[in-house]
Amino acid sequence: MRKENWPELSFEEAKQTYETIHLWTQIAGKVKLAKLPWINHSWHVTLFVTPFGLTTGDIPDHDKHFQINFDFLQHRLQIITSKNEEHLFDLRSLSVASCYKHTLTSLKEFGIDCKINPIPNEMENPIPLNLDEHHATYDPRHAANLHQALLKASKVFTQFRAEFIGKCSPVHFFWGGFDLAVTRFSGREAPLHPGGVPNMPDRVAHEAYSHEVCSCGFWPGSDAVPFAAFYSYIYPEPAGLKNSTISPEAAYYDDNLREFLLPYKEVQQSDNPSQTLLDFLHSTYETAADLSGWDRKSLEKKKSGR
Repeated sequence: MRKENWPELSFEEAKQTYETIHLWTQIAGKVKLAKLPWINHSWHVTLFVTPFGLTTGDIPDHDKHFQINFDFLQHRLQIITSKNEEHLFDLRSLSVASCYKHTLTSLKEFGIDCKINPIPNEMENPIPLNLDEHHATYDPRHAANLHQALLKASKVFTQFRAEFIGKCSPVHFFWGGFDLAVTRFSGREAPLHPGGVPNMPDRVAHEAYSHEVCSCGFWPGSDAVPFAAFYSYIYPEPAGLKNSTISPEAAYYDDNLREFLLPYKEVQQSDNPSQTLLDFLHSTYETAADLSGWDRKSLEKKKSGR
């Protein structure tokens, strides 16, 4: 079997590039929010990993459809329509404010009316997107490595998702938290979520967590967790979860986040990265679901041999 090669990631070195890309994706996500009808748990606003980067996917507007693509192979922002209209912008010279201007101006030139709230979501004291000239760093190497990590993680998450026959989200990219995620549901209603997410209405959190969930994902790091990591959590959290033994050994429970974490480097440096990640997903989900009394027999695909 050919050994998997997962890219090295360094939050410390790539932080400024990640911050800029994060804010760019907020612009694209807010366009989806403005143009699409509401789908449960905000699934309509997410982005998706592609062979070249991230995309909004198809967005309809009257008799026209359009799409916003972040291309981390050719390092460009692409805005295209079903009428064969296209605008391209070089990511290496794109501040957040210029991304905001180029995106909305392009849509207007294509006859697409769109207004978005320029305040970034899920961030404390953010600079309005239309005024943000501070975030303008794009290192192609860091962007390409992040893209490759997203592709690798997405493949494993998709396999994990396929094992569940209950309600389950797509494998999708949330531009608020800047994370790739997939979420399983027990089917039972959950207690009211406390909300309190910076620059996000509580009603959004209430609806997102209206039912019991077990969610796993990947993000490239933050000031609070300054390294790329995989995560897994359940809401509501059952008693005793934090003291559970999970695998692999490098995984641990973070008291501040109330999530299990597995540093990305532990996956990237393992002999079989995909299996190491899958072991983490299985271990954390099974532990959490059992403690919460989920009806796993009816929610999970039967394994061969049963």
